[in-house]
Amino acid sequence: QLQASGGGLVQAGDSLRLSCAASGRTHSRSATAWFRQAPGKEREFVGGITWTGSRTRYLDSVKGRFTISRDNAKNTVYLQMNSLKPEDTAEYYCAYKAGELMSDWRLYTSWGQGTQVTVSS
Repeated sequence: QLQASGGGLVQAGDSLRLSCAASGRTHSRSATAWFRQAPGKEREFVGGITWTGSRTRYLDSVKGRFTISRDNAKNTVYLQMNSLKPEDTAEYYCAYKAGELMSDWRLYTSWGQGTQVTVSS
């Protein structure tokens, strides 16, 4: 089970850090990813990280601004979002899958509830 938190209302250029806390056991060969969905738009992959932390992957439009990290001792994955833009406004979800890090949301088997991020201009 995943619990996402950290969303809020910020101004353009501000930062937020989202957290995704997992309860229960996670597999050493697995990946956790963040997705977002804005009203009227499809869910899109924002970024993800493998359980070991050795591999990360990002949506092109967030590269250099967003950073994913994890603390396995706390069973938590973080999404540090800097230089936020109005187009980053969306509901953000974390998700978990066994196996390789992938960008297709349909491959993820466990989902947290969304946390809303709103960036005003």
